Amino acid sequence: MIFIREKVIKRLRVFSFICGVFFCILFARVIYMQLIHGNYYLSQSDENRLRQTKIFAARGMIYDSKGRELVNNYPGYAIALQRRKSYSDDLLERLSRVVGLSVEMIKARIQQNKDSYEPIILRTHITPQMLTKFEEERKNLSNVLLMVYPERKYIYNNFGVHTIGYVGEVSEYEIENKLYNDVTVGSIVGKSGLEKYYDKVLRGVDGYTLEEVDVTGSVVRNYDNVRPEPGKSLHLTIDYEMQKKLENFTKRHLENLRRTKKAPNAYAAAVVALDPRSGAIRALLSVPDYNPNFFVEGMTEKQWNTINTDPNLPQLNRVIAGEYPPGSTFKIVTGSAAFEQKKVTLDELIYDGGFHPLVPTMRNAGGEVLGWLNFIRGLAMSDNVYFYELANRVGIDIISKYARIYGFGKLTGIDLPDESKGLVASKEVKRKIWNEGWRLGDTFNAAIGQGFNLSTPLQLAVMLSSVANGGIHYQPYLVENITNPDGTVFQIPKRTEAKHIDVSQTTLNYMQQGMSATTREGGTAAYFRTLPKPIAGKTGTAENSHGRDHGLFVAYGPVDNPELCVVAIVEQGGYGSVSAGPIVYHIFEEYFRERGWLPKHKSLKA
Repeated sequence: MIFIREKVIKRLRVFSFICGVFFCILFARVIYMQLIHGNYYLSQSDENRLRQTKIFAARGMIYDSKGRELVNNYPGYAIALQRRKSYSDDLLERLSRVVGLSVEMIKARIQQNKDSYEPIILRTHITPQMLTKFEEERKNLSNVLLMVYPERKYIYNNFGVHTIGYVGEVSEYEIENKLYNDVTVGSIVGKSGLEKYYDKVLRGVDGYTLEEVDVTGSVVRNYDNVRPEPGKSLHLTIDYEMQKKLENFTKRHLENLRRTKKAPNAYAAAVVALDPRSGAIRALLSVPDYNPNFFVEGMTEKQWNTINTDPNLPQLNRVIAGEYPPGSTFKIVTGSAAFEQKKVTLDELIYDGGFHPLVPTMRNAGGEVLGWLNFIRGLAMSDNVYFYELANRVGIDIISKYARIYGFGKLTGIDLPDESKGLVASKEVKRKIWNEGWRLGDTFNAAIGQGFNLSTPLQLAVMLSSVANGGIHYQPYLVENITNPDGTVFQIPKRTEAKHIDVSQTTLNYMQQGMSATTREGGTAAYFRTLPKPIAGKTGTAENSHGRDHGLFVAYGPVDNPELCVVAIVEQGGYGSVSAGPIVYHIFEEYFRERGWLPKHKSLKA
């Protein structure tokens, strides 16, 4: 009996020991889960129960100078992946079939967003076909969200694309190099034009909603809701009617130049019109162009190749980034330098025998011989020999100085990204580029806007504006004001204060007289005299090492009270009076018609 009792007690001791061991293991596990990794499991529990979903802010609108909508938004869909520690291969495979991305691309997107707690946006601009696939697979996509977001719409397609720009998905490179602030991979940002320059105010601030969901991902309860702040809107200086008519006419004109063989390769042009009283841009055109909606909606391979492989570079904004020799339009700078340095008088006669005796190879275009000329006739006839002599008297250093006074060789400060500075001819520039000394022939070339001179059409417009308005330099701009969603003014963009350039009124008067003579009988653009108000202008031809010369024309008017300055360049257009002049003429014709100085139906020039 005693033996049996001892045997039971022994068994109880073993059993108690085993229970104690299990209890210790369980207790240790509780400590591990609750104290050491408690936050992790709490997070996992919340992730299974709570879901934070972004509410996209509507991007600000863009209006023309008269309040016409140019860019707005409409409801679109995006497919996003809810944040998890890991995802099953089955989920990724199904998701790949829905959004049309490879599993590897989805994994790469997940990796790019590893430091973000927001849903990972995989695809925007969801097509009806994708939406159908998503609904078919929805029960198997519990961690996948269908999100509503405001999709950008460029109402008039190609209209003003180089001014307005377009939006697109921010890249990992742009984020890593801090090209955009406060964005995650998948965010929509401005990629070019005003969309890029004013991206921060246009973008707005996203909101979010915090929801309780069940195991299928269905919403059970809403806990919190932070409403998004819509972006601010831009009101431009661009006039829709003027811009649209300019676009239509310029494209028809280029087609006509090619069809008639006057300029068989005239596929590209740049045109800008601004108000010399303020610097406000009224029209800005670069040809060829493209449809910015392609970048929003997702373009086909054919559309991308059309844009990306076009040798005429449709994405280049030629008005601010195209660099051209200014040609004879630069004679305004050379003339100003000569008068300011008192190297010539208005009535002094200089003989043109067809070449300059110091450099006999430097001749007039077409071998013309114009005889004795004063400044007014020399500028009106765009005589090279006359300006060679002025250059000989003042020298390259003084010419370079006045080029910079007029704004060449530096940014204009327009509210657009990627503007070019151009180049002012100088001894230092030639030494840097060619490692050669300066020659008199280089000075002669620089004096007529050739050689080492490079300018953008906008820089020419700024120079022209200073001549037209009596020497006031205004910073050109495109945005008149920025408004809140309720229409109140949020901000007027800061612009540099207007200042008088270091050129006397007397000299400016001489430039105005010479340009006025250009558009009268005997000038190189006499056809402008048919307009109801007098116009001052200047033709130009820019040397082009890759083909036929570029044609330039600059003009302002009316002469007695300038309201508009226009610059046009036609690549490989030949003589400016034939290729670029008609575009400038058309702008003034339409402007005068709008002002009531021309009948609505009548065209003065074919």
